[in-house]
Amino acid sequence: MAKNQTNSSDVHLAGIGVDLHLELAGTRLRAGLTDALREAVRSGRLAPGTRLPASRTLATDLGIARSTVTECYSELVAEGWFTAQQGSGTRVAQLAAPLRAESGGAKTGTPARRSTQGLALGAADFAEFPRLAWLAAARRALATAPPDAFGYGDPRGRLELRTALSDYLARVRGVRADPERIVICAGFHNGLGLIARALKSRGARSIAVEAYGLGLYRDLLREAGLDIPPLTVDEQGARTDELERLDVDAVLLTPAHQFPTGHALSPDRRAAVRDWARITGGLILEDDYDGEFRYDRKPVGALQGLDPEHVVYFGTTSKSLAPALRVGWMVVPERILADVLIAKGSVEVVSVLEQLTLAEFISSGAFDRHVRSRRQSYRRRRDQLVTAVAQSSLDIRVTGMAAGLQAVLELPPGSEGRVLEDAARKGLLVSGLSAFRHESLGQDDSTRDALVVNYSALSDSAWEGALRELCSVLPSRPEEAR
Repeated sequence: MAKNQTNSSDVHLAGIGVDLHLELAGTRLRAGLTDALREAVRSGRLAPGTRLPASRTLATDLGIARSTVTECYSELVAEGWFTAQQGSGTRVAQLAAPLRAESGGAKTGTPARRSTQGLALGAADFAEFPRLAWLAAARRALATAPPDAFGYGDPRGRLELRTALSDYLARVRGVRADPERIVICAGFHNGLGLIARALKSRGARSIAVEAYGLGLYRDLLREAGLDIPPLTVDEQGARTDELERLDVDAVLLTPAHQFPTGHALSPDRRAAVRDWARITGGLILEDDYDGEFRYDRKPVGALQGLDPEHVVYFGTTSKSLAPALRVGWMVVPERILADVLIAKGSVEVVSVLEQLTLAEFISSGAFDRHVRSRRQSYRRRRDQLVTAVAQSSLDIRVTGMAAGLQAVLELPPGSEGRVLEDAARKGLLVSGLSAFRHESLGQDDSTRDALVVNYSALSDSAWEGALRELCSVLPSRPEEAR
């Protein structure tokens, strides 16, 4: 084996049966090995779940000290690239996909929503899914399920779950929801598609959307044949007063915690959009994607409570539990309920067994306990993020962190692209605010440069390392970005 660390080495990794070409650049052994292994993961040459050789074996193969390999492994575990468990060795973490610095997504800040690593937007740390409590709820639900639960099911969803949700939503979110008005769906994407088809069948032509949001949902509405004019977003949420000049049939909002900027819709604007709906007969589509996670004050109640006849309320388990459950719900005004059920079809598409389990999970109080635990953890992460940025003496304003799973780091003008490229080179998954901007909006003086940082998805062991990497790529003074 070549021992000159400025050259490359072809190393056979004993115990995993593959040959790996490592580029050990530079004269610093540990840094060179760390960078080489990180690049092997990022490029996909070391696949998720791959077991790495023992530190002694790799040290022998490379002709370096075992302590150097041990320190390298420890650093990559802390950063979230590797996992280490007694009896299982060191393995490559379960990344959703390799990150390449030269890819378009890294430069534009496209969010890797399915990733379980990094600071890009997505769901919470899947390792924290309450497996034991969920299994206990599943056992109880199956033991008491009536025979008809094993049939094709009511297209509205199981009554047990709709009843449990009716009580929970009224208590926690201030939603006025009769079980007969609740429709179970396979997550928000599925529910929004059902509403879009129902509105289209009633002659709707356009739905206003927030100027910042997920392009995935804008695409869905376009595919349904609807126009989607944007509403300006500022520190009071969406500019609902702009609805007066737009000829739209509905508006899609995230009022409790605007996605992704993080601002709550102000009381005046909540009243304004309610009045718009009453006067015009329009419909408000309320995406309450993370309404349970409020940290600084009493949770902001759902907009639906102001006028249930003009608001479709959407909720989901994607942020509170896991997107893999594929369970969401809509509270639907009576006037469009029949059209929504026609759009959904005559056979239930959401697993009835999952619905029964979730109903039991909510009714037993396990859901409340889980959300409370996650809320405490996310608040701690949020506080650590704010403190780390402040202690780094960085000219960065942190906003949008009063609720939810992400915060916005406002950057000096013109610096977003460079910061994203620096982050990608370090293997750090992070999203740029520009990735969420409505496609019809160009670059102008009002364009904001910012990072949208998800502080919920990493494990505790990886969080501190990722936070250090984040601070290392942020500009310290505005003039540095020019």
